[in-house]
Amino acid sequence: MFRLFAVIGAAATLAACAGPTPYQSAQTGAYGYTEQAIESDRYLVSFNGNSVTDRETVETFLLYRAAELTLERGFDHFTIVRRDTEADRRFVGSGDPFASRYSRFGFHYQYFHPRYGWYGWHDPLWDDVNVREVSRYEAQAEIVLGRGPAPDDPSGFEAREVVSNLGPRVIRPETG
Repeated sequence: MFRLFAVIGAAATLAACAGPTPYQSAQTGAYGYTEQAIESDRYLVSFNGNSVTDRETVETFLLYRAAELTLERGFDHFTIVRRDTEADRRFVGSGDPFASRYSRFGFHYQYFHPRYGWYGWHDPLWDDVNVREVSRYEAQAEIVLGRGPAPDDPSGFEAREVVSNLGPRVIRPETG
């Protein structure tokens, strides 16, 4: 009975990790938004997505958090002073799952035996290996908060308009 609950728990955990990072505070998990006050009107805001969250979503959630933070602090607009999106890329390969069981190096070369023909488990030069790229994005912005209308500058944003326009695209965590 204990094994059944353990399997169900593991499956639920994997299912929860299978989707993109929702809009949430990073305090509840490894992924989400964080902010750090630099001065009373200057913040460093970031959003960290998992490997299923695309770059556009990470950057959208960053802008949304900047606007939300602006309104929470009683300001009307924010100006992005510095903005950066970093990609953490790695390559994951898969091949013959039995090859590593028979060799501590994970592969064998084939050889020809007169009686049996070609013999061996794995040849890294001829066997198929699947490689895929896994990317994880983190966006950061340093913002300055302000009152009144936003400056006539491409890096200035009206917080209420950002929340109104990006709000429908924001995916919140499931509550259950």
